[in-house]
Amino acid sequence: MRALRLCLPALLLASTAVAAADTAIHGFPPALPAADLVLRDATIATLDPLQPDAQALAVRDGRIAAVGSDAAIAHYIGPRTRVLDLHGAFVTPGFIEGHGHLLGTGTVLTELDLGKAPDWDGIVAMVKAAVAKAKPGQWIVGSGWQQSKWTHAPQPNIDGLPLRASLDAVSPDNPVLLEHVSGHAVFANAAALKLAGIGHDTPDPAGGTIVRDRQGNAIGMLRDTADAPVYAAYQHHVDSLPPAVQAERREHALKLAMQNEVSKGITSFVDMGEDFATVDWLKQQAAKGIPLRLYVNIAEEPVSALDAKLASYRSIDDADGHFTVRGIGEILSDGALGTHSAWFLKPYNDAPGIAGKNVVSMAEIRQIAEIAARDGFQLSVHAIGDRANREVLDTFQDIFTKDPSAHALRWRIEHAQHLDPADIPRFAQLGVIASMQSIHACSDAPFVVQHLGEQRAREGAYVWHTLIDSGAIVLDGSDTPVEDTNPIAGFYCAVTRREGNGTAFFPAQAKTRLEALRSYTWNNAYAIFEDHQLGSLSPGKRADLAVFSGNLLTMPADQILRTRVLYTVVGGQVVYQRPGAQAWKHGELFAPMPEFDHVN
Repeated sequence: MRALRLCLPALLLASTAVAAADTAIHGFPPALPAADLVLRDATIATLDPLQPDAQALAVRDGRIAAVGSDAAIAHYIGPRTRVLDLHGAFVTPGFIEGHGHLLGTGTVLTELDLGKAPDWDGIVAMVKAAVAKAKPGQWIVGSGWQQSKWTHAPQPNIDGLPLRASLDAVSPDNPVLLEHVSGHAVFANAAALKLAGIGHDTPDPAGGTIVRDRQGNAIGMLRDTADAPVYAAYQHHVDSLPPAVQAERREHALKLAMQNEVSKGITSFVDMGEDFATVDWLKQQAAKGIPLRLYVNIAEEPVSALDAKLASYRSIDDADGHFTVRGIGEILSDGALGTHSAWFLKPYNDAPGIAGKNVVSMAEIRQIAEIAARDGFQLSVHAIGDRANREVLDTFQDIFTKDPSAHALRWRIEHAQHLDPADIPRFAQLGVIASMQSIHACSDAPFVVQHLGEQRAREGAYVWHTLIDSGAIVLDGSDTPVEDTNPIAGFYCAVTRREGNGTAFFPAQAKTRLEALRSYTWNNAYAIFEDHQLGSLSPGKRADLAVFSGNLLTMPADQILRTRVLYTVVGGQVVYQRPGAQAWKHGELFAPMPEFDHVN
C-alpha cells in the first residue's frame, strides 16, 4: 500500500504552536487525545478525494478524528479506546437508504411473507394456515406477491390474476388484505370487499382500477387508489384496538425496522412519507434515542394542510443529528410497471389499450410544488413511466423558471425508471436528482421487454450510466419493503444488471463499482443536504460507517452476494455487530444470499 498521509482534524492543526512548545520543553512529541474507537488492519474506501484509501481510522466524540496507517492511528489509542482489529475487512461510509418506508418495513416483518409462495395456490395455503390460528373477524394481512414470478398462472385468471373464489373458501369469516410487492395494488377477499363497501356497482375511483370479470364482479384485485377503501376498513379495525395495543404494535414495528436497517449496514434512512401525526410521534421516539438517522418526508396530507402547517414542521438535525424533516414526498404521479399503471407516452406492448394512470393529478402536484418552493422544502415525486417523468420535469421546470431559488432545494424524481431519450439530459440541466433503485432493474427485467418492447426498454429503461454521464446525480436504495433493504443486493444489481437466471439486462447501463458505492453513500448524503456531514470518511465528519467481509470494489462479481455486514457504526457507536464478527478472517466467504427476486 502506498504511503498514507495522516489526516488530522482542524482542531489539532490549530494547536501546532502549543505542541511545538511542549516538544521543546519536554523533548518528545505530545500525546494525541485518545480516541473512543479505533479501526485498524482494514481496507478503507473513504470516498474522500484527498485521501481515498486508508488502513485505519480513529473516532472521537462521534466524529472522524483521523484516517491513515495503522502506525499513525496507533497514537490515538488510549486505555479506554475500543479497538476493532478488522483483519483486512472492507470499510466504507455508512450506507444511506435513499428511498424507503420505515414503518411499512417494520409492519411487513410482522405479516405473511407472500413472496415465498411459488404460486397462487401457495398463497391460499398460507392464508388458510393463518386463519386456523386467528379469531373470527380478525384480519389476515400479507405482502410481497407478484404474479409474474409465479411458477404458473392461476386457473381461471384475468390478466394473469386469480379470481377470489379459492381465497373466499379458506377465509369466509376473516377479511384478507394481500398487498402486491409494488405497493400499488392489493388483493382482497369477499369479507374485506364487503367491509370496504366495494360491490358490483362501485365505480372506479380517479387514479385507480377495480379489476372485474366479464360479468362486472370485482375479482379482488384493486389497483392504485382503488385499494383505499380496503386500507380504510383495515385501519378502522386497527383503530378499534385498545390504545395500549396500538402503541405496542407501532413501537414494535419501528424497533424491528431499525434493527433490520442497521444489521445491513444502513446508517441513515430516507423515509418517503409520513403524515403530520406520525412525524410528531417519530420525533418523540428519536428524542428517546434511536440507532438510525432519519430523514423524514411529509406525505399523505391534503394540499390545504400542507399550505397551513408545512413550514412549522421544518426540523434540522434534531435528536443529536438523528432526526430531520425538510421534504415532501413521495407524491405519486403514476403507478407501477408490474401492474400496468405506470404512465407512458404510448400504450403497453402487451396491453395495447392501456398507457397507465396519472394517480395524483398534475394540477395537484403543481400546487404542492408551489408550497414546497415557498416554504423552502425539498420535493420528491414518484414517476416510473416516461410520460410521468416528462410531466414532472415540465412541472419542475415551470416552478424553477418562476422561482429560481427553488433550484437550490434539490428536488427529486423517485424511481425515474423509464425515460424518453429526449428527457434524459433534462435531469442534469434542471438539477433534478434521479432517485433510482438498482435492485428494481434486476427484479423487473423478466417482463420489461414484454411490457414495453425492445426499443423502449433499450433506450429508456433504468438508464443509470447515461444519466451519470450526462452529469445527473443518481441515487440508490431499495424502496423497502418493496425490496429487501440489503444494499449488497442493490450493489450487485448496480454493477452486473444480472437477472436471477444470470442474463444481463442491457449491461451497457451498469454502474462502475465506484459509481455504485457513491450512489449509496455520498450521493445520498448530498440528496439530503448532509454531504458536509456524511457520505465520506473525512476528518471532522460524523463517524457513520459500515464494515463488510468483502471488498466491494475489487472482489469478483459472483462473490458480491457472499458478502456480509460485520459491523455498523453510527456516530462512533457500534449499533450492530454480526455474531462471530471478531473471529472473521480475511478471505472467509459466506454462503450465497437467496435470490432477491421481488418485483416492482
